Amino acid sequence: MSTPTTFEELGAALGVRRVTLVTEEVIAEAGATLETPVHKAAAIAVVKNPWIVDGVSTGTDADLNDATQEIAPVIAKLLADRLVETLGGAGNIEAFGKAALVGTDGELEHAGALIHTPYFGNLLREMLEGTSIICFTDGRTEPGTDVHVPMWHKTHAANRDHYQTIDVSLADAPHADEICVIAAASTGPRPFPRIGDRTTDIPVTTDILKGRI
Repeated sequence: MSTPTTFEELGAALGVRRVTLVTEEVIAEAGATLETPVHKAAAIAVVKNPWIVDGVSTGTDADLNDATQEIAPVIAKLLADRLVETLGGAGNIEAFGKAALVGTDGELEHAGALIHTPYFGNLLREMLEGTSIICFTDGRTEPGTDVHVPMWHKTHAANRDHYQTIDVSLADAPHADEICVIAAASTGPRPFPRIGDRTTDIPVTTDILKGRI
């Protein structure tokens, strides 16, 4: 194989089978139209699990670091580029999230290795111009799973208005020896948020239960 000249070619060389994009435009909620529609997107990379060799896991004591350093930054770049392009630039993005689903031959830690280290998270955060820790979901699954990818504000994680999800259907992935890595972003909050925020909450303890029964 010739030397890769694009990140798409590099991703393919590292085992990326495909990258897909899911978009959503939230226009109205409960019969009321939003003043400004909110756009959401999720970019999904399906990649060969580097810790599955000839259908067998390398084992729970295997060092995951080398493959993580090689693969995770490239996936972060591929996914972030698509989110930024689709949502009109990093400056338009207000919320973000991530997910990883490993196929049935892999370990849950294999999914975690591709999203829970600085080699993915730091790059995604930088390219989407965020500062918050990135909320997530992960797990093991077979093809055909629907995933609710969580998001929150990219610079103010405690901002409850931006707690939201985007639904992703994994129709043909992950195969038993694959991992699906997902990055998600949104241009705004939930429709008509009005449940308050940690900055405005009054102190609440279990004392509020006293006298209710």
